[in-house]
Amino acid sequence: MTQPILELHSISKYFPGITALDQVSFSVFPGEIHMLLGENGAGKSTLMKVLCGAYQADAGEIHYKGQLVKISNPNDARKLGIAVIFQEFSLVPYLNIAQNIFLGREFPGKIPGTIDHQRMHKEAKHWLNLLSLNYDTHTLVHTLGVAQQQMVEIAKALSQNAQILVMDEPTAALSDRETILLFEMIRKLQSEGVAIVYISHRMAEVFSMGDRITVLRDGKQVGSADPKSATPDELVHMMVGRRVDMAYARTEKSKLGDVALKISNVFSDNGIKDISLEVKAGEIVGLAGLVGAGRTEVARAIFGADKVTSGTVEICGKLRHGEPYHSVDMGLALIPESRKTQGLALIRSVEENIVLASLNKIFPSSWIQAKKVQDIGKTMIAKLRIATPSGKRSALVLSGGNQQKIVIGKWLTTESKVFIFDEPTRGIDIGAKAEIFALIYKLVEDGAAVLMISSELSEIVNVCDRAYVMREGRIAGALEKEQLTEENILKLGMTNE
Repeated sequence: MTQPILELHSISKYFPGITALDQVSFSVFPGEIHMLLGENGAGKSTLMKVLCGAYQADAGEIHYKGQLVKISNPNDARKLGIAVIFQEFSLVPYLNIAQNIFLGREFPGKIPGTIDHQRMHKEAKHWLNLLSLNYDTHTLVHTLGVAQQQMVEIAKALSQNAQILVMDEPTAALSDRETILLFEMIRKLQSEGVAIVYISHRMAEVFSMGDRITVLRDGKQVGSADPKSATPDELVHMMVGRRVDMAYARTEKSKLGDVALKISNVFSDNGIKDISLEVKAGEIVGLAGLVGAGRTEVARAIFGADKVTSGTVEICGKLRHGEPYHSVDMGLALIPESRKTQGLALIRSVEENIVLASLNKIFPSSWIQAKKVQDIGKTMIAKLRIATPSGKRSALVLSGGNQQKIVIGKWLTTESKVFIFDEPTRGIDIGAKAEIFALIYKLVEDGAAVLMISSELSEIVNVCDRAYVMREGRIAGALEKEQLTEENILKLGMTNE
């Protein structure tokens, strides 16, 4: 087919104080993987929401197979065979996996008005099996980890038998193993003529998977490129309008101090067993492993979000007891993997979120001064380059990457001494990644201790001084800097089966 299956012509979208899209044109052909790149806030997700009917364009046209169409709501898009996997999940937490996969498309039972639950679970299992996922379809979604929820989202989209599949950062929460399975599925769909729009901040994916590249910046289309001839530097320059150092490796090692975080023989009801590790001041220590190995559970147990049933947690030489707010008082910060459910008060403003963890410290008298909140927020917004027209803007309406920056800014404001970063660059664009790592390096240079969890093995290898590797809820081994390679991490992280 020489004609695009979908064409967007001069699409514009406005929000109060923001031009989110400014006459953007975009097309995709059957069997094509079209990469859509841009910084957080560039307009990528907004363009896809126009495509799927979540937003209506204020100007422009959409053509499907050469015919002018109007997509007024998600049902219109679904009828055209358009399915979207958003970076921010659209799952219902207290429904099970099968109910989420077929939400709004339930199979009718023999009795009018009833649902054929048996068939729904059978079909859900079929789509999970295609992704090599052995999930119990009766499991409630809120009990799943972020990576598992991401795979359910992917199964949900695949189950729609879409002709156009939009994927917004689908591998952001996945390990290398899940990513390989997903890529195999994408190639299969491509061979069947499915058109795929793929949004990613990972250059390796752009060049290995993409047939064509379109770049957005500040709501405008700044150019297109061919993956066969383009270079990473050229694409980054198009995205951010400046040169960015994409090598995250530290050039200088910080001076090490005393042990700031010490975990001894910790067990928890969340499944982790006999965890022992330590992090010194001035040190970045990685916590690696496959998805489901228990990395996030370790972070939650350290912070006090999950109960420690035995063992000890020491922060700067003092035993930690009690609730998470005691951890904060002791100088411990946790940047969680799920920003929406654990990191932000979404209906609150950007500046309110930034000071949220520091209220007792900033306002010991409990008398909150709006001007001081505004000044602190303004400083952190500038420091982290958070794309918002105002500090008073609700965190809910910002892009996922900018929301992540707010979470990091919230903890930077506490001036903590020990930081746990759980997937700090999930959904973060290339320019912002460099800035985030520069901030982490500055923290350890100033004497902080950092424990960093990441599913991107290259980040563990390049950023960390050393790393612990988890497998099935336990520490499988530790790697010093000279041993820290992706191969060695995988050897420790994979089961012996």
